[in-house]
Amino acid sequence: MIEVDEHGAVHVVRMAHGKVNALDLELLLALRDAFATRPAAAVVLTGAGRCFSAGVDLRRVLDGGPDYAAAFLPALNAACRAVFEHPRPVVAAVNGHAIAGGCILALAADRRFMAGGTIGVTELAVGVPYPSAPMQVLRSAAGPAAADLALSARTMPPQEARRLGLVDAVVAPDELLERALAEAERLARIPSGTFALTKRQLRRDAVARMDDGRADDESVLAAWTSPGVRAAIAAFFDAL
Repeated sequence: MIEVDEHGAVHVVRMAHGKVNALDLELLLALRDAFATRPAAAVVLTGAGRCFSAGVDLRRVLDGGPDYAAAFLPALNAACRAVFEHPRPVVAAVNGHAIAGGCILALAADRRFMAGGTIGVTELAVGVPYPSAPMQVLRSAAGPAAADLALSARTMPPQEARRLGLVDAVVAPDELLERALAEAERLARIPSGTFALTKRQLRRDAVARMDDGRADDESVLAAWTSPGVRAAIAAFFDAL
């Protein structure tokens, strides 16, 4: 479910899990481990096929019940933090739709290039609250736009995402990986200690809020497993 191609100092980590790279427990753990096992590598994060990631596999959440949610939500936090706090450069090559948790993973990167599809955080449209790490990734990346993006739950095409600062450049699909690799290689030439320190300085407040927000994650789990939220998820599928 994770494919890795090594290009010298840059490793391409590709989500390859089903048709839309939906985030389930197994993919999140694999993604966490993919970053943890290459602390010295710059990373290009992308998806296989025509989708970066369509977000959380909500059918698994419904079918798995409370036990699955209790394992899944910490894994979601861990995967987001693995990308967000990776000490070396991370460039997201957004090759297609990046929805909800998929959008958050892209926003956790240092730089983001997008070639097509739509992007946005749709959690509230489904009825689920944000765990601590995804919320702080959104706030860090989107700045003043974070509240509107979260509350409107809208998705947008690449050009609008560029205007809002969610992505750094819109590129042609056949140039996406090449551009992402070039940017990762450029950043990797910065002395590793200098880059890691700068990244910690830029993200210190967000990481501190993630740590402080762990107490809220109990409430998040209670919400995800509540009858009301489970009914909202089921209604979302019924409306498709």
